[in-house]
Amino acid sequence: MWTEQEGGTFIRALDFAAEKHRHQRRKGNAQLPYINHPIRVVEILWRVGEVRDMPTLVAALLHDTLEDTATTADELESLFGAEVLTLVQEVSDDKSLPKATRKQLQIAHAPHLSRKAQLIKLADKIANVYDVSHDSPEGWSHERLLAYLDWAEAVVAGLRGVNAALEAHFDAVLEDARKILLG
Repeated sequence: MWTEQEGGTFIRALDFAAEKHRHQRRKGNAQLPYINHPIRVVEILWRVGEVRDMPTLVAALLHDTLEDTATTADELESLFGAEVLTLVQEVSDDKSLPKATRKQLQIAHAPHLSRKAQLIKLADKIANVYDVSHDSPEGWSHERLLAYLDWAEAVVAGLRGVNAALEAHFDAVLEDARKILLG
């Protein structure tokens, strides 16, 4: 079980992520609050992957803060430590690169991430594949949705061997997503 200090760190990270993402919405038609996504990633890690490592769970809550908010690396490190910062950096895209390049880099880098970063990346892909099929982003064509599934599968191929339960869950979510999108 967590110590009081660990529980406090987790709650601080949840509050921090909620504040940083407060004005953001998911791309789906429902326009859900963005904070639902990192919470879902943590929930998948906890429930499906049985991940209990505090730095991994905290980094999962914060995994999009560097990429999608005005959060700085110094800010994350000072509040949550070097390990959490490193994990968040490992799973963050370089937004200065073109989207196609970022997508290819995710495929190329997946096998070389640390084990903890691979767990976060895998749970993130599970959450995103589910969202793409159950609340598709506004304006995405059928072809783009299917291409996203193929790309997510390619990223996850490089994560295989990190957590059998998460991998099986990804496979089930992906199969369900394809059934939904292919009718």
